[in-house]
Amino acid sequence: MKTGKKIWLCIAGILLIALGVYFIINPNVTLVSTAWVLGFLTLFTGISKLVFTLRTQAFIPNSGTRMLSALLDIFFGCFFLFNLLGTALSLPFVFAIWVIIEGISVFVASFDYKKVGFPYWWALMLLGIAGIVLGICGIMNMDVTAVTLSVLISIPVILFGLANILAVAGVNRFEKEVKNVVNHAFKG
Repeated sequence: MKTGKKIWLCIAGILLIALGVYFIINPNVTLVSTAWVLGFLTLFTGISKLVFTLRTQAFIPNSGTRMLSALLDIFFGCFFLFNLLGTALSLPFVFAIWVIIEGISVFVASFDYKKVGFPYWWALMLLGIAGIVLGICGIMNMDVTAVTLSVLISIPVILFGLANILAVAGVNRFEKEVKNVVNHAFKG
């Protein structure tokens, strides 16, 4: 790999790490950025569905439901984009509700596991209860939920930055090994 590409990969890694740290320090920025990405992706999905539906409606029956889905995606995408603050403020609440719903789901499923003889069904039950309790706590303290969500978004950004930097180290190691193999092949 050319040195210039390695430098750009390292710069990208450093910028991702800096962005992740910035997101942890400023959870409001993280939530607004997430709201923007959510709005953009929803709008893009809706437009893509609409184009697909318009191009295939003569061949695929029941295009009306896909058309409705596409128009709703476009509507919600625009709503998210033109109401970034509202979307950002609702993300911690939506996250807490999701945690509660998943907790209930795991709790209920644990009894199905008990019926089939799974010995650790009780661990699933406890994890479900923990999810329910954490979700309720999240609703009761939205500031903590917002910070938690911000950290959950920031950590992968930082990890991908570190991965870029480690990838350069790995490429350097690989190039060194290839060079050694080639040198030994020509000497022998």
